[in-house]
This record gives sequence, C-alpha cells and structure tokens, in this order.
Amino acid sequence: MLDVHGGVPLKGTVRVRGAKNLVPKAMVAALLGDTPSVLRGVPAIRDVEIVTGLLELHGVRVTPGPDRGDADGELVLDPAAVEQGSIVDIDAHAGSSRIPILLCGPLLHRLGQAFIPDLGGCRIGDRPIDFHLDVLRKFGAVVDKTPGGIRLTAPQRLRGTKVGLPYPSVGATEQVLLTAVRAEGVTELRNAAIEPEIMDLVMVLQKMGASITVDPARVLRIEGVDRLDGYFHRSLPDRNEAASWASAALATGGDIMVEGARQQDMVTFLNIFRKIGGRFDVLEDGIRFRHPGGDLTSTVLETDVHPGFMTDWQQPLVVALTRASGVSIIHETVYENRFGFTDALRRMGATIQLYRECLGGTPCRFGRQNYLHSAVVAGPTPLRAADFTVPDLRGGFSHIVAALAAEGTSQVSGIDVINRGYEHFLDKLHGLGARFDAKAAA
Repeated sequence: MLDVHGGVPLKGTVRVRGAKNLVPKAMVAALLGDTPSVLRGVPAIRDVEIVTGLLELHGVRVTPGPDRGDADGELVLDPAAVEQGSIVDIDAHAGSSRIPILLCGPLLHRLGQAFIPDLGGCRIGDRPIDFHLDVLRKFGAVVDKTPGGIRLTAPQRLRGTKVGLPYPSVGATEQVLLTAVRAEGVTELRNAAIEPEIMDLVMVLQKMGASITVDPARVLRIEGVDRLDGYFHRSLPDRNEAASWASAALATGGDIMVEGARQQDMVTFLNIFRKIGGRFDVLEDGIRFRHPGGDLTSTVLETDVHPGFMTDWQQPLVVALTRASGVSIIHETVYENRFGFTDALRRMGATIQLYRECLGGTPCRFGRQNYLHSAVVAGPTPLRAADFTVPDLRGGFSHIVAALAAEGTSQVSGIDVINRGYEHFLDKLHGLGARFDAKAAA
C-alpha cells in the first residue's frame, strides 16, 4: 500500500529494458531448442519470474548470465532435461498468468503432452483460450478438458495447417508460431498480428533454425523443421513502458528521459504525443519526453493493432488528457472493458463519460454489443486525491500517475499488479522525484 503525495512534476531519467510482450515468449521458445539459449535485456518483472518458474518445473535450467551492467539482464536457458511438470505445481505457480497456454506447442513437440491450469490475467476484456485450443487441434493435438485444467496430447508428430484469424490477435499469432516451427509441413497463418514484438519473436525463431516468411497483408508462412538449436538474442526495448513514462511526464508537467526507447517502435504514439502538446527529442540512447508548459490540446484517437495506436498506450495517456483543453474522444477497439480504470479518475475529479457507441472512428467489433468502449474526456479538470485499488497493469500505472498529478495524498493498494510489467517501478518513481510512503496493508 502507498500514500502518494501529488503535485510534484516527474523529472529525471529511467531506463527501459526488454519488452514484457516479447521476453516471456522468447523464454518459452527456448523449449524448442536442442541446445541452450541466451536472452539479454531481460527485465526484473513478475511475468519473467512466473515463466522462469514454469520452465524450471518442466526441467529447463534457467540461470542468470554474467553481470555486464543494468542493460544486459542476461538469462541462459538450457532445455536438455525437459520433463512434464507436476499438475499441482503448475497450477500453483501459474496463478493468474496466461503464459502457460503458449507452452503447449513446444511441450507437445518435446514430450508429446502438456497440461495447463485454468487461466487468468488482467480483467480488461474477454481473452478466451478456446481459439488457442482449436488451433492446437488443427495441428493434430488431442485436447481433453478436466476439472483441474486442460490436458493435451500428440499421438503423432504435429502437422502444418492453414489458420485464418478473425482478428489479428497477438496471443493467437504467438501460439501458431511456437507450434508451427517444428510441425511437419507448411503452416499458413492469415490475418496475423505484426506487432514489433511478434517480429522480434520471428527473429528469435529464425536464429534457432526456423523458416518463416512474412508476406504482405498479414500472412505468415512457416515451413516446419525437424530440429531447432538455441539462440542468442537481445530483446527489443519495451515501447509500452516507454510510452507510459512519456504520458507520466505530460500528466505531471514533467520532463523524463527514457533511455532505451526507440523511435521506430513508437511512431504512432509520438505523433499523438506531439499533437496534444507534448515535446520530445529523439537521442542516440533514447527519447526525452517533456511538458513544455502552457495548455495541452484535446484530440480524437482510436486504438488498433500495429501499426495503429496501441491499446496499452491509451490508459496512461487518458490521465494526461484530463489536463487538455476541450473534449477528447477515445475509441477502444482491442479490449472491450479497458475503461474500467476511469472510475477512479472520475472520483478524483476528471470529467469522463463512457459510451457503448463507436465514437470518433470507424465501427468496430464491439459496436452494438453493450460494451462501454468509447470515452469522452472533457478538460482541463484539476485532479484531487482519492483512495483506490489498482485494477490491472496499465490501469494501475495510470492511477499512480493520476495520484502524482493530483492535489493532496492518495492511498493506493494492490500495487503488486504493476510489478508484472514495470521493472523496479517504485525505485524509478523515487528517482524521478515522486513523493510517496510505503506502508503495510491494514
């Protein structure tokens, strides 16, 4: 639990390391190799801890590499002794993580079987695993649902298949890639996700010996191989964390240098950041984000899959938009329930209305389905301190930023959720001049 004292602009330097949306998946890919893999840029976040534990439960030896400084974060992953983990241990360790579903393809190749418990994750929208299971069935897996979870077996070698996604889902694309690279024959995936993290995973798999072709119009073709080796790879930096700190600078009237941030991964965000009045400088070792003073400008934006405006960017940015003059409209098209975090902002004095209609953009798949997936933010409105519980990863970051921008002291509980995706979060806040007091929950 934190007492967060508002009213102080965040100023200073933070460093982002490997992307949360790539590093755990690259760790899973190590299961496919016959030799050890080396992954660099690994952040100290909860998701990495969970995947490390899951891999160790399956016999993978995970050890930190030599300490070469803060930027490296090296892990060595040796899959020489892969075995089926205990169902009870997997269930206990996985907790609410959805990562176990991605272990299925590699484990079916290595062991001919896999088990996954009931899956959780941030409650920001419907993330059904049925499509993952349907894909695995297409490859030839047998899926049996049990009271404790789902058991999968592969009576024979998995076979390549054709898959068409109704929506370019990142998780489904990862599932196909991790399963297809050692399946017999060719797999064709249409309407694939093409996020930078997906392309980085493709690079990891290609280094291991996979044959993957990226065609125009979101088509991936994977020619299965009999054997893969380990890889040596440095993860791309976490563009979502970089964008979060950028929004924090804007919301608090601050100036933050984000070391490791890359322009090519954030083009769409940078356009919006500048449009609403923020300033940034692209430097050799990162990007400096700052509030130049004066009024911010309202905007209209729509989240979308890459290369559109990332859904993970909108929540922290909404806090900054409460400080903008005029009316901003945000249309969320990726997760149908991602505006739940605005309840706390309204209690802090923000003027935010939610709508079921597709506002400010083209009609999306959530239209006319009773989902509050559009938001109208009127500003500028001063924020006042309030007490709240962190709802999810990005929403939690947004709440902390709102508390830092508000007048007074806010009491925040449930901050452990933020550690899933933000490395050394409180240390970074302290280094930026944030004022807060940590205390034990009552």
